[in-house]
Amino acid sequence: MPVAGGLARSGLAYARDLGAEAVQVFVTNPRGWTLTPGDPHQDEAFRAACADSCMPVFVHAPYLINFGSPTPATLERSIASLRHTLRRGAEIGAAGVVVHTGSAVAGARREVAMRQVREAILPLLEELRDDGPHLLLEPTAGQGQSLCATVEDLGPYLAALDHHPRVGVCLDTCHAFAAGHDLAAPGGAAATMDALVRAAGEGRLKLIHANDSKDACGSCRDRHENIGQGHIGEDAFAELLRHPAAAGVPWVVETPGGKERHARDVALLQKLRDA
Repeated sequence: MPVAGGLARSGLAYARDLGAEAVQVFVTNPRGWTLTPGDPHQDEAFRAACADSCMPVFVHAPYLINFGSPTPATLERSIASLRHTLRRGAEIGAAGVVVHTGSAVAGARREVAMRQVREAILPLLEELRDDGPHLLLEPTAGQGQSLCATVEDLGPYLAALDHHPRVGVCLDTCHAFAAGHDLAAPGGAAATMDALVRAAGEGRLKLIHANDSKDACGSCRDRHENIGQGHIGEDAFAELLRHPAAAGVPWVVETPGGKERHARDVALLQKLRDA
């Protein structure tokens, strides 16, 4: 949800207008390295309102973060940015902070990148407060030298982090489809969820980004579409909602358009869930 004007002042009004049951926000520039301080009054009002309505909150970390980067400055900034985002997540009562799993970048070695992931993230996990957010790994769409795109890739990624108890998974449906999981095929959504549970373990799935796809399965292109209007289709989302691993897991739409289209997507998912 947009938060220009304040988390509580503008963000909550947008969520209410949509009939949202869960929300995701950015707490700093998603496309930059600036570490934006929060407004304590807005933070407290937002946290209290979400707690009163039992509405889970998630924070998305900036897109530039890449712990597999061979560039030392990028690695240092990634650590600082995620540390800041985790702290801000704790301040607003977030249940989880979502971070993209990154890539090795052209010419870099995968094993070196994975070692960097371990060395960078494990200390941040140890800094988490007991009441702080989980770190949620979001596999990417498979572009470039992705370190984690398919749900099977979650196995070695989690192993690199010693299967830390504060690490969870965020499944993005568009990413999974683009990476080659054919959610649109009969039984494809259930098969993908089964594979995720095998790779990550039961209870690791903490959030689903519900996005249809503008491009075909296996395209490695991360282009979101509104629910039911892309190549994935309504039936796949209904199948995902029925899967036992999705029970009680919040869903967030990251689809195109403004309030009217977002409201339609939220209402459609609620209808599919309650059918």
